[in-house]
Amino acid sequence: MTALSRPQTILFADVSGSTRLFETRGDVEARRLIALVLDALSEVCRQHGGRVIKTIGDEVMCTFPKAINGVLAACDMQRRMARDINFVRESLAVRIGLHHGDALEEGDGDVYGDAVNTAARMASLAKREQVVTTAATYDGLSGKVPEARSLGKARVSGKLLPIAIVDLVWQEDTSGMTLVQSSTRAGAGIDDAAAPGVLRLRHRGEVVELRPDSEPFLMGREHGNHLVVEADWVSRTHAMVEYKRGHFMITDRSTNGTYVRIGEDDELKLHRDELHLRKSGTISLGQSFGVNTGDIIHFEAG
Repeated sequence: MTALSRPQTILFADVSGSTRLFETRGDVEARRLIALVLDALSEVCRQHGGRVIKTIGDEVMCTFPKAINGVLAACDMQRRMARDINFVRESLAVRIGLHHGDALEEGDGDVYGDAVNTAARMASLAKREQVVTTAATYDGLSGKVPEARSLGKARVSGKLLPIAIVDLVWQEDTSGMTLVQSSTRAGAGIDDAAAPGVLRLRHRGEVVELRPDSEPFLMGREHGNHLVVEADWVSRTHAMVEYKRGHFMITDRSTNGTYVRIGEDDELKLHRDELHLRKSGTISLGQSFGVNTGDIIHFEAG
């Protein structure tokens, strides 16, 4: 069976909060509601000339011949969710990611390749009621297109450098939003409007500056981390700071957790979770601030 590679737009949409739905409504009712959402999304897909490749659990995968078809379908999917009283009543919403690029199409209709992986990554970055796509996909659009907001850059598996991403504005009322006008395609790049920030980390007199295109910054007990903290309560690879979804995020990977204090707020304990590092504050690996007095990491977001 020969695979054919051709440019197409890949779109992933999944139901936000489906785990909570199963917990609160039970398996049977939750499956029924999710099926209704996937049916509605599939209908919108076909209305825009798309094809439903498959549904997996609470997710639907679609393909479109052109980027504009996928973009308009994604916006209409969000509008459909926002306008359907049945979905609103149940607090159901979706998050959507898409990308236009070359994909391999098998004889059975399934698609594979870089475009699929990138689209899946966009979906993983999207939040509830959000449509995220690559700036390259947005820049390739023509005619009347939705507005977009820059989300900075994000790393995608298999790509050496982070790529610029945007959030499509599907809402009719856009008052109060900071927009990246579609005219950026003709002149200034999407990065010009992103105003990339800097995150400064300070530990024992040493200062490190992280930027949106910096590689993930690893902290832990083991040599090979960017920041080594030799203490029994610190895991080998304890935590990671990286730029994604337009923010610097810290992700805990440890046994004992990572403690973060933003400004003068109470400390927060992360355990296998992530947090947006905003403004300025402190980080303690493996111990509460009340116990750790010697290895505090200070951060400042520019």
